[in-house]
Amino acid sequence: MNGVRVMVVDDHPMWREGVARDLAEAGHEVVASCGEGRQAIRVVAAARPDVVVLDLQLPDISGVEVIHGLRAAHAGVRVLMLSASGEQQGVLDAVKAGATGYLLKSAGLAEFLAAVRRTAAGEPVFTPGLAGLVLGEYRRLAAGGDHAATGARAAAAPRLTDRETEVLRLVAKGMSYRQIAERLGLSHRTVQNHVQNTLGKLQLHNRVELTRYAIERGLDD
Repeated sequence: MNGVRVMVVDDHPMWREGVARDLAEAGHEVVASCGEGRQAIRVVAAARPDVVVLDLQLPDISGVEVIHGLRAAHAGVRVLMLSASGEQQGVLDAVKAGATGYLLKSAGLAEFLAAVRRTAAGEPVFTPGLAGLVLGEYRRLAAGGDHAATGARAAAAPRLTDRETEVLRLVAKGMSYRQIAERLGLSHRTVQNHVQNTLGKLQLHNRVELTRYAIERGLDD
């Protein structure tokens, strides 16, 4: 995916300008650049980015509050956290608030640019080590959740095709679209289509929610 529309939110001007420059040089369009969370929430609806690259620590409000505000103002936006901190609770709070991915600022340029493209495509992206943390938390929540409610949701869930279920199982294991395509002998686009169809049937918004759905139903075994 080329030409992703990106908004950069970080309170350090030099870092923010450097990220914006790297994105532009890679062929993406930087539609807005903000140093505060409230400012980002005010401009996101007009800027209409595909992806917001967001620092967790901002001077006015928390990154989690910003995520909620961004998603309320522009429902289609995807959020990639880019933070110096990999602290467990911060990562989990950001994902629960609706962030699609979480990357540490120590990541290399190629890794960052790939993360932006994958986030725009709806893939959850995490710095190595953090994906296991998030999946582990989903499993913990599923194990301790309301089993009666889970059973009711399962009973009411639309029927998926065998292939959609197969793809969903691999999503729940934390595999990327490319890995799933290689495992099943499908094209990257076909895997994306299966995921999008499944999201539509289940009335979910992104692969993070889809992963949690699958884990709640034991599809990651």
